[in-house]
Amino acid sequence: MFAVIKTGGKQYRVSANDLLQVERVTGEPGEIIQFADVLVVGEGEDVTFGAPLVDGASVAAEVVDQGRGKKVIAFKKRRRQNSRRKRGHRQLLTTVRISEILTGGAKPSGASFQAAARAARYDLLLKACEARGIFHLALAHHLEDQAETFLLRLGRGSGLDGLAAMAPVNETSGLRLLRPLLGLAKDQLKATLSARGLDWIEDPSNDDGAYARVRLRRLLPELAGEGMTPARLGSATQNLGRARAALEADVAAALARAVRPDPAGFLDLDPAVLRRESPEVSLRALARSLMAVGGCDYTPRLERLERLHAYLQSGLAKGVTLGGCRIVPRADSLGDERWLIVREAGRSAPAALTPGGALLWDGRFEVRLARNKAAEQAEMTVGPLGNAGWRRLAAALEAAGAGARAARIPLAARGALPAIRDGRGLAAVPPVGYFRDPAAAKQLKECRFAPTNGLTSPAFTVV
Repeated sequence: MFAVIKTGGKQYRVSANDLLQVERVTGEPGEIIQFADVLVVGEGEDVTFGAPLVDGASVAAEVVDQGRGKKVIAFKKRRRQNSRRKRGHRQLLTTVRISEILTGGAKPSGASFQAAARAARYDLLLKACEARGIFHLALAHHLEDQAETFLLRLGRGSGLDGLAAMAPVNETSGLRLLRPLLGLAKDQLKATLSARGLDWIEDPSNDDGAYARVRLRRLLPELAGEGMTPARLGSATQNLGRARAALEADVAAALARAVRPDPAGFLDLDPAVLRRESPEVSLRALARSLMAVGGCDYTPRLERLERLHAYLQSGLAKGVTLGGCRIVPRADSLGDERWLIVREAGRSAPAALTPGGALLWDGRFEVRLARNKAAEQAEMTVGPLGNAGWRRLAAALEAAGAGARAARIPLAARGALPAIRDGRGLAAVPPVGYFRDPAAAKQLKECRFAPTNGLTSPAFTVV
């Protein structure tokens, strides 16, 4: 079986177990990713062509490595202007191994061994903590773990955030992760356990040289001979962690001055404030803004983010898209430039709602249905309002004498508003306070702007 996929503006013919190098995609080595843009799927003489994509088809692949291609030199000369310019470029690349070709909306059968084991461990620990009302979970990552993480991220070209490695304290939703042993050597930890008569379990995958972390672990003695001991590498992560924490504080302060979040799920940004900040602070502030509205776990590619950042100085003449967002220029009441950052239309799919359950829709809105008879009987979904839905909503609000609520929402932000629908159609649009009737209002418990990645995150801790 084969498929033709599209990624990074290129097309590739792939089959299971193929090793492929593509332009950088997000993912850690060992992680399973999916390519959704499948143009052709075939087996023997049975070939399906998409229009342009094959419906329900995807290709699952395991990330093998993150790296860079060979340097390409571009030389440009303008003879009559006596101008010469030479630039070098190394393309960011991801090596993947094709796992399986999926059709009919099927999901990948599984992740790599290490990734699946890690996810299973955290899932079990999280459920155990929730069941017992535990808020603090202590993890046994030690000094060598920290050194390996630093080296892995160094090899992938990570910046300051990645090279700061693991934080001693991590805040997650409903749980605080503690790593009190990051400064303790593995041998010292094992000796302490043995002295106290405590046993431990060795993960056999920790000796499998197919994994990059294991290969780096085997290099640690040789690196120590050159002065790069785990203790010195751990000290380097602490120094980088302090720099990261200071930078995050500056970014948070800049965002507090420059950005006004709206409960309807968009941001109003003052570019003049970010112009006065250092390039690194303003670049990170833009990235956090895009992550909050775009519902993404990762920042956009640096080169694209830098192009948007350049508009802080030159001015944004027309709307642009990046990271699942539209960035639209507009003027305030005094004629000063503002940027509106809204969710890009067509990026959000409808999702079913469960009575009494919670759902984070679109990476932006936390939606909860009430647990009552009316909610249990109605099959409700949340999805984008869309342009047609907005026209019906505006007419309904105008008829109810509440047209000012609709006028408050900028044109660019209207189509991506969260809309609650049932068998009778549009039931509610909470950000503008619209409910079709009292029964619809009783069925919804909560709908609030609570993005996966807020404008600021808990500070990176250094102990």
